[in-house]
Amino acid sequence: MKYRPLETLARIAEIEYSSLIVQIDYLVAKLRILVKDGSFIDIWVSEKLSNRFGFHWERRHLDGKMFRYDNFPDTHWVNLTSFPFHFHQEYQENVIDAPFARDIEDGFRDFLSFVKDYLEKRGEIV
Repeated sequence: MKYRPLETLARIAEIEYSSLIVQIDYLVAKLRILVKDGSFIDIWVSEKLSNRFGFHWERRHLDGKMFRYDNFPDTHWVNLTSFPFHFHQEYQENVIDAPFARDIEDGFRDFLSFVKDYLEKRGEIV
């Protein structure tokens, strides 16, 4: 059976992080997770390049912030010790070393844990 990363990540979200999730949709080349606070997370995994991914949490319509963990080898971030892995924290140009696991599944769990902690601290979910 062929490994299907988006299906695996969808299962992780719906089973392990059900307290966050309203709905999961498969779009053309990505997965979209609707979050209980009205935000959403887009998940992209390359079908051609092994272990190439991006997890984008969109909140700009709520509070002007966005968060993205990805490993696109953008040369703007070549000086980071975690390059090509990097984390866009709150704003597109605010990029720091990736604080999450490098593996797709473990990195996704770390990213969803970050989302959960962020929302719990703000009292947006319980």
